[in-house]
Formats: sequence, C-alpha cells, structure tokens
Amino acid sequence: MVSGFVFCALVIFFTGKKLAFYGDLLAEKTGLSKGWIGLILMASVTSLPELMVGISSSAIVQSPDLATGDVFGSCAFNLGILAMLDAFIPGKKSLSGVASATHMLNAGLSIVLVAMAGLAVFLPRDIYITPWIGVSSIIFIVVYFVSVRIIYKNEQNHIADHVQAQSHIITGSLTLRQIIARYSGLALVIVSAALALPYFAEHIAEMSGLKTSFVGTFFLALSTSLPEVAVSIAAIRSGSIDLAVGNLLGSNIFNVFILAVDDLFYTKGLLLKDASDVHLVSAFSVVMMTAVVIIGLSYKAQGKRFFLASDALVIFILYILNLLMLAVL
Repeated sequence: MVSGFVFCALVIFFTGKKLAFYGDLLAEKTGLSKGWIGLILMASVTSLPELMVGISSSAIVQSPDLATGDVFGSCAFNLGILAMLDAFIPGKKSLSGVASATHMLNAGLSIVLVAMAGLAVFLPRDIYITPWIGVSSIIFIVVYFVSVRIIYKNEQNHIADHVQAQSHIITGSLTLRQIIARYSGLALVIVSAALALPYFAEHIAEMSGLKTSFVGTFFLALSTSLPEVAVSIAAIRSGSIDLAVGNLLGSNIFNVFILAVDDLFYTKGLLLKDASDVHLVSAFSVVMMTAVVIIGLSYKAQGKRFFLASDALVIFILYILNLLMLAVL
C-alpha cells in the first residue's frame, strides 16, 4: 500500500514539473499576466489531484474526513510551500518583497472562503437543498465565481504592475493549440494518478492506526500538493515569481470550490457535517497563515536575516504547529 501511494505521488510530482514550463509558454503566447495564469489556469490544473481525490474520497471511499482533510491540509501545505520558496529567492531579497502587491486581494478572498468552510464545519446545522446537499456548498460555488470575477477585474486595472522580466523561453515551432494539448495531456496523467490516492491512504490509516483526519490532512494533502511544489519551484527558478505566488494562493481559493463539488458526490449526508470538528484547527491555521502573507505583502520586507524572512518563518511555524495539534487531538 505504501509503495502504491509513493508511486502515485512521484507520478504527480514529475508530471507537475512540466506544468510551469507550459504555463510560461501560455503566458507569453496569450499575453496574459503570469499572476493571472498562475491564479486561474495553473491553480485549477495543479489542484486537479485535490479535486479527483475529493471526488474519489466522497463517492467511492465515502470518507468525509479524507475529503475535508485533503482540502484543508492542501491549503495549509500550499502556504507552507509559499514560505519555503522564500529560501529560493536569490540574495537577501524576500519573496513578499518582490511579489506583486495585487496578490493581497487573492489572499484576502481565500481567507473569506476558508473561513466560510470552517464555519460550515462548526455550525451544528445546515439548510438542506437535497438530502445530501446543503446550501453552504452552493454559497461556496457562488462566492468562488464572484471571487474569480473580482480578481480578473483587479488584474485588468493593475495590468502595468505585471510588467516584469520575461524568461525568454524558446518556443520553437509550438503553436498555442499544441501547447494547450500538451498541457491537457499532463493534466490527464495527474488526474489518473490522483484517483488511486484515497484507496492507498485509507489502507495506510487502517494499517498504521492513524486517524483518518490526520492521514487526509498530511499524507493526502502532501501528495496532492506535489504539483504545486514542482510548479512553484520551477517558476521561481525561471524568475516567474508572480506565477508561483498566484498558483499557490489561487489553489487555496479553488480548494474551497472543491469542497462544494465533493459535497455533491457525498450521498451519505452533508460532507462538512459528517467530517470531524478537528478540521477546524486546519481552517483556523490557514486563516492565520494567509493573514501573515497579506502582512508580508503589505510590509514588503526587503531582506532576511535568517534562512527565511520573518513572515515566511512565522508561516512555516504555524504550519508545523497545525500538524502537531492534529496529531495529538
């Protein structure tokens, strides 16, 4: 079971590495900003494992804790990645110091969505639309699309902020259609590998005696976030900082949309009502970590005394504390 889990995780990781390359190509071919490409296109594709794992966990395994833990855990892990990317910024510069300030809007909207999801877990009741779909899931979907609309208009209003040094990728004879086709092929590989993860994770939980909520928050979230890891590191190394930041923050926004989709496939009841209250720890942690991201982008620290800048260090510490609390609760 462990070997199967590791194999699927490796497939997701190495396939995800290619996405940053084609994301850069799409940004150059279409003329869209890298922040927008990262936020919408990259985030939706790199979050496909979370989507497929959530659907598989809800519809096949029927485990609300795996589905919910994967989403909240992925949100926390994405912010942990964001903190660690600070170490890849050359010299004494910090990630928050060189990233576009427009990401503050994205971070703020992700706080709204994650807080709404946490509230849905906390409240004892929901309004039923069908025996297995609550009104909260419909609200998540509406707020997600409203958020995308707001972010798009903000990008158009601040398009000058996205003028940055291009990576000058040699596209050769690749057309836009060919780039999209290869991008879609990579996405299909990621989806296929992600479908098997809940099966292995469920058996790992049974064999190890670990709580399903912890397995979902740690093992599943880690493996399904591997595309974000690969894409973000590749983007930072190519100088596409806003692509990396937009991808991670956009993934967190998309993840709450995934929760709503998962609820549609979970027919035993309401997903967030059947999930353990322990997921509130992750929800609150994600809200605090994202708030620190906004502070960092506002403060624009120009240097770092340690391996990480102070804001990145705080985010990383909060992530570790989140895991420790989940392990003991």
